[in-house]
Amino acid sequence: MGAIEEIFFNGEVIGRYWGEIVQGLMLTAEVSLLTVVLGIMGGLLLAVLKCFSNVVVDVIFAVFIDVFRTIPILVILFLVYFALPYAGLRLSPLVTTVATLSLVLTAYSAETFWVAIQAIPRGQTDAARALNIGAWSTIAFIILPQAIRLSIPLLCNRAIAITKGTALGAAVALPELLGSAQSAMSIAANPSPLTLAAGLYVLFFIPLVLLSRWLERRSTRERRA
Repeated sequence: MGAIEEIFFNGEVIGRYWGEIVQGLMLTAEVSLLTVVLGIMGGLLLAVLKCFSNVVVDVIFAVFIDVFRTIPILVILFLVYFALPYAGLRLSPLVTTVATLSLVLTAYSAETFWVAIQAIPRGQTDAARALNIGAWSTIAFIILPQAIRLSIPLLCNRAIAITKGTALGAAVALPELLGSAQSAMSIAANPSPLTLAAGLYVLFFIPLVLLSRWLERRSTRERRA
């Protein structure tokens, strides 16, 4: 036990790099928040555009979703960070990570919103048309509120899964939680910073998982009511 404690739970090493790793956690939280906001808003926009039958929009929708749902996140991250400079666009590690994760979440959330929109009975749209309610008003005030409520549980689970990808930011030198822990581990020649990072990941994501479960149970109760 003494050797394990010295290697993985070294208090002196953890104390030395605590501040740096906590800063990495704050950056992880920032990237996660930006990813969720941009990804869900982007997905909602695509789903709304999809509501208006248009061949160009339908093709873009299908291609975008298929591409970003099938290519591994790490591959997209590398393409954005290392390939775009050859096209004259150089992004920082922070912008690269947020952009990559947001695009992936946009693809998943767009599909989720679209499925939820299709689940709304067609009769509601027909009734709105009979009352001379415009298409945009029908979508904004009748369809979307119901679709968003249906989408919340699945979106929460998907957002949590994708925001875990913030750890991939270390691959492009983003000093988020994992990157900070890896840097500290290399300098100290001791894996205790990674142990600390693992504990902070648990503290960060457990409340989100519990919130997701609560929203899912609430949504289930509302549908049964």
